[in-house]
Amino acid sequence: MPEAPELLVPTRCLTGENPLWHAAESKMYWADIPRGRVHRCGPGGEHHEICYEGEVTGGFTIQADGSLLLFQARGAVRRWAGQGREKVLREHLPGEELNRFNDVIADPEGRVFAGTVGSGGRLGALYRFDLDGGFERLVTGVGCSNGLGFSPDRTRLYYTDSPKREIYVFDYDRKRSAIANRRVWVKVPETPGEGVPDGLTVDAEGFVWSARWDGNALVRYDPEGREVRRVPFPCRKVSSVVFGGPAYDTMYVTTALGKEGQESAEGPGAGGLFRFRPGVKGVAEFFSRLPVGA
Repeated sequence: MPEAPELLVPTRCLTGENPLWHAAESKMYWADIPRGRVHRCGPGGEHHEICYEGEVTGGFTIQADGSLLLFQARGAVRRWAGQGREKVLREHLPGEELNRFNDVIADPEGRVFAGTVGSGGRLGALYRFDLDGGFERLVTGVGCSNGLGFSPDRTRLYYTDSPKREIYVFDYDRKRSAIANRRVWVKVPETPGEGVPDGLTVDAEGFVWSARWDGNALVRYDPEGREVRRVPFPCRKVSSVVFGGPAYDTMYVTTALGKEGQESAEGPGAGGLFRFRPGVKGVAEFFSRLPVGA
């Protein structure tokens, strides 16, 4: 296993996002947002396929029964359990008809935090979907909702607004699934080549790994928000990251082309899925447990 990033699957995604390890299947899943595709492969890149192609999909969770919850354009939510087995749970969210979801995460109880991206002059928001089928808008005035992650002790929720170049931290109440006391945890400087913060994950030591769109890197921060490590990538748009593999000791990293025909400008492997072993372990992401009906 490499200690530096290697290209695992050369998918040329326009916007590769939401890598997520499906332990029951021993497969890595990830999305190509604008093409409405969900990819999957084995831990070593074997058996790669596009398993879903349809609505623009900004993120997804894995339900406790192994199906996927796809969070899509207009605030739509769809359950996907394989070809021919789909169920629309929500057609849209009020006020989000011109927007789409971007990055989602299940909490320890199975609720889902899901953010949207603003468009057409409308800003995005952060929502929580609850176990009774309802939802609540928690944060408004968001440019582009991005990277979400819980601290290992479940007392913090990290959340990114990419255009503002800020990663926030909230106090998190697991019992009520409530967030409070938002503060800026990291402010990425507007230095040329630094890029903007995109997707993130939290390792078993409580350190946060933030992908840098247009920054050619993953950046690791300690719990106080201090940069302690930077992992360079050959391509510019590093979009998201997650731990996977049976021991959760491998990082899988999505990247992006941005638009068609940008291979030479964006760098080797742009749009592909990368992996490496960082020398620290992660933890399993939580299952969502939203009601899906029959």
